Amino acid sequence: MRKIIAGAFLSLDGVMQAPGGPEEDPSGGFKYGGWTVTYWDDAIAAFMSEGFEAPFDLLLGRMTYDIFAAYWPNFQADPTQDCFGADVANVFNRVTKYVATHTPETLDWKNSQWLGEDVVTTLRELKQQDGPDLLVQGSSVLLQTLLANDLIDELRLLIYPLALGKGKRLFADGTLPVAYRLVKSGTSPSGVLTATYERAGDIQIGSFA
Repeated sequence: MRKIIAGAFLSLDGVMQAPGGPEEDPSGGFKYGGWTVTYWDDAIAAFMSEGFEAPFDLLLGRMTYDIFAAYWPNFQADPTQDCFGADVANVFNRVTKYVATHTPETLDWKNSQWLGEDVVTTLRELKQQDGPDLLVQGSSVLLQTLLANDLIDELRLLIYPLALGKGKRLFADGTLPVAYRLVKSGTSPSGVLTATYERAGDIQIGSFA
């Protein structure tokens, strides 16, 4: 059985929009694209690399797919830097990319597959199959569908020490109430929290009375 694992860069107030650059996603007048860049350090790279070690396929929304498809197939490694980017490019180009989109005829990155008209049904079927886990990167719109249908088994979050005020959030309206269990955490030298959560059943309530 395959798991769906969601990875996200997150501000303290839950925003995940445009972490990588000013032009990544300025929709809604978002002015802070690239808010993660100055915090990058070896601990963040190690956390992300660890998440790519086990076999996986990518599960992407259309905007993230287009950003990745324009970047990773053309990535040129800098020989004076470490090999993190080159390793990511190699694996992202190789794995299957499952994509939620209304225009499947334009999926031209190699090994791309359309999820079909009924994304939820397709994903439930994929989860029942043997194969590598399905790793979501970014894809804030697709994540809302996954959260609303309780399809996420694990969260891998990088939580940055800043508040952005507005922007696309990981947990938006429509998220189902569910419980998660913290299974691993750490702190990078730049102050970024790394946290891995696994799905842990329903919410349990009580009283201090």
